[in-house]
Amino acid sequence: MAARACRLAVGGGGGSSHADFRQPRFLQPGRLWGPGERPERTFAHCGGSPGGGSPGVAFGVGKAEQRRSPALLGKHARSTPQPLRTQQLSVYSSSATRDRSAACLLITLARRRRATSPLPSAPGSVIVVAIAIVVFSQPHRDQPLNPYKGSEAQDGYFSHRPKEKMRTDSNNENSVPKDFENIDNSNFVPRTQKQKRQPELVKKPLSKQKEHLRKKLEQEEKVKENYLLGKNSNEVLPFRNQAQKNSSSFKDIHSAPKQHHFKKSGNSSPEIRYEQPPKCEISGKEAISALSRAKSKQCRQEIAEVYCQHKQGKLMPEQVTRFCPLEGKANNNVQWDEDSIEYLAANPVRIAFVLVVHGRASRQLQRMFKAIYHKDHFYYIHVDKRSNYLYRQVLQFASQYPNVRITSWRMATIWGGASLLSTYLQSMRDLMEMKDWPWDFFINLSAADYPIRYSDQLLLLLSRTVESDSSRPHGPDHARFIRKQGLDRLFLECDTHMWRLGDRKIPEGITVDGGSDWFLLNRKFVEYVTFSSDDLVTKMKRFYSYTLLPAESFFHTVLENSPHCSSMVDNNLRITNWNRKLGCKCQYKNIVDWCGCSPNDFKPADFHRFQQTARPTFFARKFEAVVNQEIIGQLDYYLYGNYPSGTPGLRSYWENAYDEPDGIHSISDIALTMYHSFSRLGLRRAEASFHTDGDNSCRYYPMGHPVSVHLYFLADHFQGFLVKHHATNLAASKLETLETWVMPKKVFKIASPPSDFGRLQYSEVGTEWDAKERIFRNFGGLMGPMDEPVGMQKWGKGPNVTVTIIWVDPINVIAATYDILIESSAEFTHYKPPLNLPLRAGVWTVKILHHWVPVAETKFLVSPVTFSNKQPIRQDEALKLHSGPPNNAYMEQSFQSLNPVLSIPLSAAHMEQAKKNAALTGTKLENWVDSLVGSVWSAVDVCSAGPTSCPVMQACSQTSWSSLSPDPKSELGPVKPDGRLR
Repeated sequence: MAARACRLAVGGGGGSSHADFRQPRFLQPGRLWGPGERPERTFAHCGGSPGGGSPGVAFGVGKAEQRRSPALLGKHARSTPQPLRTQQLSVYSSSATRDRSAACLLITLARRRRATSPLPSAPGSVIVVAIAIVVFSQPHRDQPLNPYKGSEAQDGYFSHRPKEKMRTDSNNENSVPKDFENIDNSNFVPRTQKQKRQPELVKKPLSKQKEHLRKKLEQEEKVKENYLLGKNSNEVLPFRNQAQKNSSSFKDIHSAPKQHHFKKSGNSSPEIRYEQPPKCEISGKEAISALSRAKSKQCRQEIAEVYCQHKQGKLMPEQVTRFCPLEGKANNNVQWDEDSIEYLAANPVRIAFVLVVHGRASRQLQRMFKAIYHKDHFYYIHVDKRSNYLYRQVLQFASQYPNVRITSWRMATIWGGASLLSTYLQSMRDLMEMKDWPWDFFINLSAADYPIRYSDQLLLLLSRTVESDSSRPHGPDHARFIRKQGLDRLFLECDTHMWRLGDRKIPEGITVDGGSDWFLLNRKFVEYVTFSSDDLVTKMKRFYSYTLLPAESFFHTVLENSPHCSSMVDNNLRITNWNRKLGCKCQYKNIVDWCGCSPNDFKPADFHRFQQTARPTFFARKFEAVVNQEIIGQLDYYLYGNYPSGTPGLRSYWENAYDEPDGIHSISDIALTMYHSFSRLGLRRAEASFHTDGDNSCRYYPMGHPVSVHLYFLADHFQGFLVKHHATNLAASKLETLETWVMPKKVFKIASPPSDFGRLQYSEVGTEWDAKERIFRNFGGLMGPMDEPVGMQKWGKGPNVTVTIIWVDPINVIAATYDILIESSAEFTHYKPPLNLPLRAGVWTVKILHHWVPVAETKFLVSPVTFSNKQPIRQDEALKLHSGPPNNAYMEQSFQSLNPVLSIPLSAAHMEQAKKNAALTGTKLENWVDSLVGSVWSAVDVCSAGPTSCPVMQACSQTSWSSLSPDPKSELGPVKPDGRLR
């Protein structure tokens, strides 16, 4: 018996293609099967004889998401089919079924509405859907094989899956090509407009008269709203002196008051208005996009002014004078022997270390400062304008040493921004004006750097090369470097963002050079760069004020073309941990219109790299104690030896997450909610552990907001939060300060009985996924109803497999399901399903299945919030945030039919209780939050940060875990006789 053919109309590009599928295949819901691609719309004709002698049945299929790989059809077939996930399975019988002919199995995908009539094969109207022909040896009844009985849309199994095949270590939905040079850096859409896939509508062509009227209305609208700039728009922004053609409203616009603003309405493009209209036509796509995305009025004004100056040829220098007498580039190399024994000169060189730091890792900064400090050198520290906690910490330790100063000014520096170059140039000017600091060399460092050799060796090297300037160049291919760095593009920094405004030309007359933005410069060159007003320095400062990553090229270019060019040394004395497969993830696209790379953190396995002596290296980067502190300990031991036996805190690390002087406005409502709940859990822990009947000396009532919060790590494992908070002792009626340690409970669980699928090692859900370091930066996974969680899985080696991921909300509503293809070499996968917000408050479950057999599950908490804009939440606000999305619709698709298949019951009682909980406020809401938090967190211990009336409570300074416990490796003391701190 031969299988009958299915004829498919294939849309897109005009015409249609056909294919016969004769390989019998049974379909299982949730299992990947091929060949084919997700259809937009499909039309299939099944049944009948191959020769066309007997009739068949035609079916239309609704829209579904499309996979990246092309369909396996006709002459375009590929040898390796791309699998497609079964979603809703129905059997349709042709008129020949009574003759034991083939039944046609059709997968209807990702639409709640199934077409009831054949669709025309017009261009773009339909694309391929996979069809399977199943040959039955016995006659069968005309009944569906769908395990989810019925074919109504609300009961169908419409599975969501990622837009693209999951790549190992992909950056959410946007995978980075392996060839980083081919990244398209042209499409940067407005940040203010949330991108969603819109259904394609089949529109009837307009008549000529209607089309004429439509175009006329659009032209009139453009004149009225002459500042309207949309995403990727090609509209022209009229300049001030543009001729006013056939528009009475154009005069009204310019005669209106100067109170301009930025607004958006509905789905329309943002309206851009200025204090002063632009002085030219802004027609560049990139400039228009930047204007539409900029938040502040001042930034939009700057963008318009810079663009117009550049367009009029008044911004960028066309010709620059070269003062270097050499032909080509100096080729100086420093020779050294690490094992040579030499003595320092009587007057060794002195170094000015410029530390440019940001963030909250004060203890790591102090440890690095302790390692590089010597009383004969100078330390000038710039703390980012937004890092107030770190600034306060630096002020405290800098005051202890006369050769340490902090900049009186602070800038908000961003990755790739012109502000970093401004910071260095201003620091150099300050250093040159400090007549009491007789330094010889300038070295810039960050808190993520650490020394890898003795400072005496560095002084020996520099004493041999007093006139040298050390930098790490990019390599021999100048054209590639210019293109990769975006030097031929115009950028502007404002609103803490680097906006790309268009193309520009490299000035003639000089050689553009570049490389690392970590360098060593001698005093003479620093003086030249700081105070010279010659043609080279003046024009280069202007050119690099509008350049991406200017610190990676400015000093190199000026040095190579200046009278000091002969002092250039091809070595910046650093080792940087580049791993471009992980580091080039476009992770800075939220602050710069470009895809850039960032080095990875060193790990213990990298220690051997510090031993190389092919070139002199004295510093390495990057190090992050929250990622791995062990490697820092190894370096510290290598340089200075072990701490005395019994030294506390060597394997512990604390990093501040909140400090009271920053104010509660500096943290989110969900963080504030959780910190309060942690405090209450700690007070209950104190009462349960220390309280005795008839004695209230260890019972407390919470008071005020938390004082501080620290992340706590032990042996490079996150151990939870340390929350310092006030509480009133009920026995003494006195206010005390306590610190509570809360630790996350284990929420990842292997299925019981375990499946034979052994590749999965771990799964976690969180936010702020760092694809470079493969961690969640939101340590502890504090999430609220308006957060967008990411599911991560860690894999062992093994064969290619496909798993199904199921997201289940607190009342057992299946919110999403999708498949991930796990390649044999994959280590991590992650995906953020586009769930409709708000998420229902409570404990969620993410299940992982292989061939629909449970493998493992993990849980995560979406906490209710007790604060809204830092004020106690009102009932109307609580109802909106805690009830979940309208009609439980987390996605367009419904997954209700999967509940009985997966044995996930829906309970009316649970739904009713969820409605009651969503309306809670005040103390009842706090009790609900505490019960949820207590299900995934445990209060491990409580200590007293000061005097206490509880006689059995331990002082925090005497514990091994408190943020107040000893930490000798990071503590800074008096200078030792040898001039060092370590």
